[in-house]
Amino acid sequence: MPEDSTSIDYVMEKASGPHFSGLRLDGLLSSPSKSSTSSPSHFRSGVPPFSLISDPAAPNQPFVIGVTGGTASGKTTVCDMIIQQLHDHRIVLVNQDSFYRGLTSEELAHVQEYNFDHPDAFDTEQLLHCIDTLKSGQPYQVPIYDFKTHQRKADAFRQVNACDVIILEGILVFHDSRVRDLMNMKIFVDTDADVRLARRIRRDTVERGRDVDSVLEQYAKFVKPAFDDFVLPSKKYADVIIPRGGDNHVAVDLIVQHIHTKLGQHDLCKIYPNVFVIESTFQIRGMHTLIREKDISKHDFVFYSDRLIRLVVEHGLGHLPFTEKQVVTPTGAVYSGVDFCKKLCGVSVIRSGESMENALRACCKGIKIGKILIHRVGDNGMQLIYEKLPSDISERHVLLMDPVLGTGNSASQAIELLIQKGVPESHIIFLNLISAPEGIHCVCKRFPLLKIVTSEIDLCINEEFRVIPGLGEFGDRYFGTDD
Repeated sequence: MPEDSTSIDYVMEKASGPHFSGLRLDGLLSSPSKSSTSSPSHFRSGVPPFSLISDPAAPNQPFVIGVTGGTASGKTTVCDMIIQQLHDHRIVLVNQDSFYRGLTSEELAHVQEYNFDHPDAFDTEQLLHCIDTLKSGQPYQVPIYDFKTHQRKADAFRQVNACDVIILEGILVFHDSRVRDLMNMKIFVDTDADVRLARRIRRDTVERGRDVDSVLEQYAKFVKPAFDDFVLPSKKYADVIIPRGGDNHVAVDLIVQHIHTKLGQHDLCKIYPNVFVIESTFQIRGMHTLIREKDISKHDFVFYSDRLIRLVVEHGLGHLPFTEKQVVTPTGAVYSGVDFCKKLCGVSVIRSGESMENALRACCKGIKIGKILIHRVGDNGMQLIYEKLPSDISERHVLLMDPVLGTGNSASQAIELLIQKGVPESHIIFLNLISAPEGIHCVCKRFPLLKIVTSEIDLCINEEFRVIPGLGEFGDRYFGTDD
């Protein structure tokens, strides 16, 4: 039986609205998945449509959490705990029970024989439409199901508004792959069967006025078989399994920490865990504002570009492997620290990438730097003109440098060359100042093991293959050869 159930202006607008929407008064992906997860799983086998990222007017994608488990397993308790800890975000709870189909007159005549725990009891198409609408930033009128008449209320609904986090809760929310694919995180609440049965008996006898025999009969006839056939097999799709349900405070705390992290990321970082955007501050936004200004002087362009490049390089170095090391301080005490990676080199993509060499040399004394020149004609002219790399590059971690990641075709050509030279893909860190979503998709889809470190992700590339809003021809502006 069913259970009752990133502009500054945009940030300020979000903060000014109510924190919770929907029927629960107490209760984004501001960066899917575009996961999925985790990168959102609906993009794991392909490239997400650029329209989800490239439209500057489009809202950030909400973070979708699916919560399932057996009857009376503690799903609602877990959802409430997550909502309470995410109090500084707009959250909506969508119950699968709201999408029960209304029973026909024939089904009502034999309601005691109707299986409410079967997937066919739900209107999955409307549930999909609801989640898709909310993910697009639009409000949705969720139906209200009357468990006494087994019909939807014709004159009432629950208005659900745009939100940062969508929690989809129900016993069968993992059953349909189309619903699963909309989720950025999937949680299975795992509670002992005897505990769940005891809770159900207490709930149905106290809250719904039923006798123990009818509860047990229904449990044996419908609830337990449905759990064995549909709910338990869906456990394999879970990203997180919570034993003991709401009693497991440690698990819920870890989940909330992960959600906080994801909400602070760009959408693409949720799709590709190997993409890292340095934390944005007013200093970084201010420097980007200056170098993107078309009338800035060359001196100021170089000065602020160098500052940003240094930050990107330092962040990239933080992704290199380290070994533990102890040293003796001047006071005679022992300090336990780390030792830098020894086998390291830089590779700049001529000529814009050469602007990043000084920052790397300032951070890594005596580092070897190789060079690659790729002839670009439009979007896909990828002719290798020149390469000069350290002879032992296959034994080194490589910092590949190019200030702008546009289409990703030239970057892919350079990465492919490094791999051909014996460099493991996981040993390559690609550093750039700005990245276009198309370039990130191109590189990460082809080379999922390398890391990309950037200071900002722009909106898109236009028909002329320029990054928008971008900063123009970086090499010409940096070296003073622009018109």
